[in-house]
Amino acid sequence: MTSKMRYRRFCEHTPELPVFFQAWYLDAVCHDGEWDVAFVEEDGRIRAVFPWFLKKKGPFRYITMPLFVKYLGIFFVGEKPSLKHTHKICDALIDQLPKTDFFIQDFHPSFENWLPFYWRKFRQTTRYTYLLEDLSDLEKVRQNCSRSIRRNIAKGSKRLRIVSNESLEDFFQINKMTFDRQGIPIYYRPEDLQRHDEALSRHNARKMFFAMDEKNQIHAASYLIWDKTRSYYHLAGENPGFRGSGASILLTWEAIRFTREELGLNIFDFEGSMIESIESIRRQFGARQVPYSQIWRYDSKLFQLLSYLKSGR
Repeated sequence: MTSKMRYRRFCEHTPELPVFFQAWYLDAVCHDGEWDVAFVEEDGRIRAVFPWFLKKKGPFRYITMPLFVKYLGIFFVGEKPSLKHTHKICDALIDQLPKTDFFIQDFHPSFENWLPFYWRKFRQTTRYTYLLEDLSDLEKVRQNCSRSIRRNIAKGSKRLRIVSNESLEDFFQINKMTFDRQGIPIYYRPEDLQRHDEALSRHNARKMFFAMDEKNQIHAASYLIWDKTRSYYHLAGENPGFRGSGASILLTWEAIRFTREELGLNIFDFEGSMIESIESIRRQFGARQVPYSQIWRYDSKLFQLLSYLKSGR
């Protein structure tokens, strides 16, 4: 049995595994490369997993993050091991990585000790997401929001209605407007989103929300995904002509409400952001700042030079 086949079986019987780690999820988002996985077994059971996504460009091979994947890296199953044991497991997983010219991954926030990677000449940058970790009392969650957030929720509720039956094409167009307003190209194609959406729909793991006015104009749209432990505010966009309507804030609150009341989940992950203006909004919802590691290593001087030249550094 290949490691991938073993992993597929493991995913089916591991409900705590984040959605980004699921084999069916990786199948959908890794179409322009190939994914595989390292794992460590103890007493016949998988103790830790380390999926990766390998791409090729010219003579170079590199491991990177697939589209629509917020976190990968090492995920421990069950009780967290001791510090010494963690180092041993990480070493065993790193040894299983294929030989590449470059490696970069954003690790799941549950991975807190990157020291074994440091010893192997990897480098790290701390990044942040924001979590609401107790949705059991939604009124309390609302009261923990800033006055500005509560005001925008109320304003949006009076003027807009929330629907979920608009098309994926409608969502893409609204999402694209956010990038167009900033003068930057959107990072995915409609067919990428279609493939992603089909996989999530088959596994009942996504829902779209649209804020519309009385003229059926879409002010904003959002895309929520989830697994067995939490939901993720995955994608969102707004029509720049309606930025003052409170629609984006209203949709965020609706996603939080849906997470608790419809899904029965207690954790809401905003999926970032490191952008100052977006970070401020996450914080105003009362979310806790949670660090996660971006870990990388160059194993090709030429690849590193070309990367620096491309980035203008």
